[in-house]
Amino acid sequence: MTDASELKWSADEAARIVRETYGAVVPTGSKVAQSLYTADELAVLPEAVVGMALGMGNPVRYADLKPGEVVLDLGSGGGIDTLLAALKVGPPGRAIGLDMTPEMLEKARASAAAAGVKNVEFIEGRMEAIPLPDASVDVIISNGVINLSTEKGKVFAEAFRVLRPAGRLVFSDSVIDGTLPREVLESEAAYAG
Repeated sequence: MTDASELKWSADEAARIVRETYGAVVPTGSKVAQSLYTADELAVLPEAVVGMALGMGNPVRYADLKPGEVVLDLGSGGGIDTLLAALKVGPPGRAIGLDMTPEMLEKARASAAAAGVKNVEFIEGRMEAIPLPDASVDVIISNGVINLSTEKGKVFAEAFRVLRPAGRLVFSDSVIDGTLPREVLESEAAYAG
């Protein structure tokens, strides 16, 4: 996105925009998921979670997840990456999806239940204030969400706070090289993606 000082709204207002926009998302089909994930990955997931895929990449593919690890998915949305991570780390491990949107958390929990994945938990919170203890996760993944924060420094500080020593952060996101036009900076729809 851009520097928070260029925005016309506060961090709380920006969070409201994102929460309202993503809370209203309905499944749109599997085209996004099919462009980012393999057929084998998608075959083990409920159709509802596949239809909710809104990401920009596949951080699970590059996270080198191992059985028994604890994974945190920042901005987990409908849960596709969290569920894939849970399957990779297996029953000795755990995957935690963090999202600030109650509607998305409800959808993600329903998808986890439909998939029969037990080593997954979805919690409400903001990535600028992760509700987990220090050094409690092995790997953090995120898919197209960090760009939505107006306080990216806080996001990374929190990520490193909850990562264990030698932990990994793997994310897929968008960046801007330059200045956005004023009409984009002042558009709630453009801000939320």
